[in-house]
Amino acid sequence: MVFPPFDPAPPRFRSRRFKAIPVRTLLPNLITLLALCAGLTAIRLSMEGKLELALAAIVFAGVLDGIDGRIARMLKGTSRFGAELDSLADFVNFGVAPALILYFWGLHELKSAGWIVALVFAICAALRLARFNVMIDDPNKPAWAGNFFTGIPAPAGAITVLLPIYLYFLGVSNNLVTIWLTFFYTLAIALLMVSRLPVLSGKRVGKRVSPDMVLPVFVAVVLFFALLISYPWQVLSVGVLIYLCCLPFGWLSYREYQRKDKAAAAAAIGSAVGPVSDSPLSPDHAGVERDNDPDRPARLN
Repeated sequence: MVFPPFDPAPPRFRSRRFKAIPVRTLLPNLITLLALCAGLTAIRLSMEGKLELALAAIVFAGVLDGIDGRIARMLKGTSRFGAELDSLADFVNFGVAPALILYFWGLHELKSAGWIVALVFAICAALRLARFNVMIDDPNKPAWAGNFFTGIPAPAGAITVLLPIYLYFLGVSNNLVTIWLTFFYTLAIALLMVSRLPVLSGKRVGKRVSPDMVLPVFVAVVLFFALLISYPWQVLSVGVLIYLCCLPFGWLSYREYQRKDKAAAAAAIGSAVGPVSDSPLSPDHAGVERDNDPDRPARLN
């Protein structure tokens, strides 16, 4: 082209600008990362033989895991990235770390058997979290099902499976019989994590507090943490035993919800079908009246 066209304002490529991320969406993820740091530190402390500090790190990670989701929902900062990060952190904090703590504490005396049960617990925690991620988007799940977990959740499983160490710090001897009991106890908790047992979640507890209960709630929370810091092994042992005793009540509550659903479905079907009509115009009555009509001609055989 001899005379190329002249463009007085040629197009300029502008750098792509990404949308700024609100701080409220970062805070829950930062709490999750802090919990992950606590879980990894618990592994290091258990390898160094500092079991008290390792257990404290696991409990601290459990507390952070309990508040990060609530803070995300309160700040409306939930995201798919946060959910995946939370699952990965839970696997390390409540699957790998407790298994290694138990192994370094006493399961190593069983050699391969102790390592196998530690592996089983960690794998069951991974399977439990994977199933939770799959079932969370189930559209056929009834509204009341949100009150229950399927199987023991990973944080509760981690705090519960460490009961033999709590009892060890309370004076229970760490002999071979205790180690074998720990072996079967760890296996039982691992199976409960991947079981279909309905467990009360407690997610919908504490969303609203009556004005008259604000001060008692503050006092109860402060008292609980004061007791936990002053008498950690007693509080954790009693809490674990109470939690295990409450598992049947979750199953009974779940069955009661199912019974109410079946009764409501049966009532809905009955109202849709309606009662059988007894009017004289129904076919059966009409046929009887026609057969008994004296003016009707007799049938031909």
